[in-house]
Amino acid sequence: MQLSLLVLGKTDSAQIETEIKRYESRLKHYLPFELRVIPDVRRGSKLTPEEQKRAEGIELLRYITPTDRVCLFDERGESYTSRAFATFIERAMVSGERRLVFIIGGPYGFSPEVYERADGQVSLSRMTFSHQMVRLFAIEQLYRAQTIIRGEPYHHD
Repeated sequence: MQLSLLVLGKTDSAQIETEIKRYESRLKHYLPFELRVIPDVRRGSKLTPEEQKRAEGIELLRYITPTDRVCLFDERGESYTSRAFATFIERAMVSGERRLVFIIGGPYGFSPEVYERADGQVSLSRMTFSHQMVRLFAIEQLYRAQTIIRGEPYHHD
C-alpha cells in the first residue's frame, strides 16, 4: 500500500520543513510514502473563504483517483489514540487498499466536494494549529503508527 499526504501551499518555516523531511525519510523505510504539496491557490487573488475552499478542493481532487481511500485531517473528525490510529492504518494496509491518502486542508477547511469524496475524517486535536504545525504533527503520527505496527520502541504508553 502507498501512503500519501496532500497539503496545500509550501511551508515557510525552515525548522518545520527540516523536521517534516526527517519524518518523510523515516516513513519511506516502511512503505511507499508521498508528501505532495499542492500549490497555494491564493497568490494575490481576492477570493472569499468559500471561493478559496472550492478552488483548493478542485486542486486537491485532481490528485485523487477513484480507488484511493481518502481521509481528511479535520478538527471535527474522529479522535484516536496513537495506538488506535496505528490500528486504523494497519487495517487499511491489510485490506488490500492500493493507496491511503490523508489530506490537510487550507485555512478555511474543505469544500463540500472534498467532504463528499472523503471516506473518513481524523482529528489530531480539537484545538486549532497552524497548517505548518499540523503537517509536522500528521507526518509524525503516520511515522509513529508504522513503528507501533512493527512493535518498535519509538512509542511509549
